[in-house]
Amino acid sequence: MDFSNVTSMYADTYANASNQAADRLQDKLNGADYSKATDKELMDACKQFEAYFVEQMFKEMVKTIPNESAGSGAMNSMLDFYKDEMIQDIAEETTNQNGGLGLAQMLYEQMRRNYGLDSISAETVAAGIPAE
Repeated sequence: MDFSNVTSMYADTYANASNQAADRLQDKLNGADYSKATDKELMDACKQFEAYFVEQMFKEMVKTIPNESAGSGAMNSMLDFYKDEMIQDIAEETTNQNGGLGLAQMLYEQMRRNYGLDSISAETVAAGIPAE
């Protein structure tokens, strides 16, 4: 039985899925005029960046674990895909719990200063986003 087509299909699917987070973040940054963004949109972009950063950090940490799998190419591709999905979910959870690492908040404050949005808006207070 020839599994080369299945292996190729899962390898392509894995490659596409692994680039989706980076593509979403890049799309969010390209052409975005954050000087007119609401506080919620700005914080959302910062949280997405923090989640992506944590995800990449976790992926690098996983690479330090010895891998002794002797499965087929398709099985390894599937395992890699689900491992990356799990890492992505853990990174998002890490970012959303208890303020995350604080990177999103620091980016948010810096972007507000850079775009001249230092005044506290009613939307900021209503969203529960801490002021500087």
